[in-house]
Amino acid sequence: MRVSSLQMFQQGISSIMAQQAKLSNTENQLATGKRVLTPADDPVAAAQILDISEDLALLDQYQRNANLAQGQLALEESTLTEVENTFQRVRELVVQANNATQSPETRRSIATEISARISELEALANTRDASGEYIFGGFQAQNQPFTRSGSDVLYQGDDGQRFMQIGSSARVAVRDSGYDVFVAVPTGNGRFAVDTAAGNTGTLVAGTTSAASGFVSGEYSINFANPVGGPATYEVRDASSALISSGTYEEGDTVNFAGASIDFSGIPGDGDSFSVTSSVRQDMFSSLQGIVSALENAGSAANEVAEVNNAMARGLENIDQALGNVSRVRTDVGVRLNNVDTQIQINDNFNLGLKETLSGIQDLDYAEAISRFNLELTALQAAQQAYVKMQGLSLFNYL
Repeated sequence: MRVSSLQMFQQGISSIMAQQAKLSNTENQLATGKRVLTPADDPVAAAQILDISEDLALLDQYQRNANLAQGQLALEESTLTEVENTFQRVRELVVQANNATQSPETRRSIATEISARISELEALANTRDASGEYIFGGFQAQNQPFTRSGSDVLYQGDDGQRFMQIGSSARVAVRDSGYDVFVAVPTGNGRFAVDTAAGNTGTLVAGTTSAASGFVSGEYSINFANPVGGPATYEVRDASSALISSGTYEEGDTVNFAGASIDFSGIPGDGDSFSVTSSVRQDMFSSLQGIVSALENAGSAANEVAEVNNAMARGLENIDQALGNVSRVRTDVGVRLNNVDTQIQINDNFNLGLKETLSGIQDLDYAEAISRFNLELTALQAAQQAYVKMQGLSLFNYL
């Protein structure tokens, strides 16, 4: 079979071009450090690289979310710490105001400082994050959650809680609503609350209260009788006026009924009474404002002092409930911070594993590639030399 000169030239050029393409591909691999540059290089590996790259991008988003969650929770924890410090100071002031050495004037001075602490607490409840959102506003984070109406502080947010995805199967709450932190606080001892009837004339003060496990929730009234020349007595009646308990009273006695226990001090006036109701939810600001009102209206008569002492005793119970609620939320925030730290470590380890797998599939073996490059370079040079030799095989060179 005869081979024309054109065919020989075309074969030579094709061989040179093929060797140049191989050499160029190897040069690109060496320049990028990647073995798979296009899906055509290794279709199976290309599909694996795409899947792993998507996982790495998603993992990177989880890590950004986790870092943001850390900042949000750290801000909330520091704010709750300040709230606790404010309440501790208010508690000290209430204990001070409850001292028998205080006069109506000094109690009004204490009320002024407690009012300032309420404003401080309101500012903490309206804390914003770096993006300007209110951290205790629930889902309504763009609107100020706590606003004043006269002496009242009203909550304008909701009870929503924002969550953030920090792992493929892990998410964490990054905020707590103002309702949960500042509004939904139990009154009294958490089981029941004691209130003094208006118009009590004696010096009787309801002190420490407690509820046994068998406490029967309901509404009760404790009515005292102290006729002239006779012993003081009491009756405990429920909401239907049914008699629950009764007995004589001496100063310092404890009244027990339906699983409730109330320590009393002082002497009752004839007809004095106290109401006992199941604990309800009340915002912290109302509890503190009640203390302020009692101190501002403090008098010097024995029954007026007893009224202040009763208000301070109830105020201390409400403050302790508020502190307990803040402590509960702060503990939960700390647990969530630990969970975020753990998830960040898990994400880091998973990220390292994925990158090692990706490297094994995608990265270039430089020793092999350099050897191949030298071989392909030699092949290209040989093809070029063969083409030059082939050009000299024409019969016209011998005529």
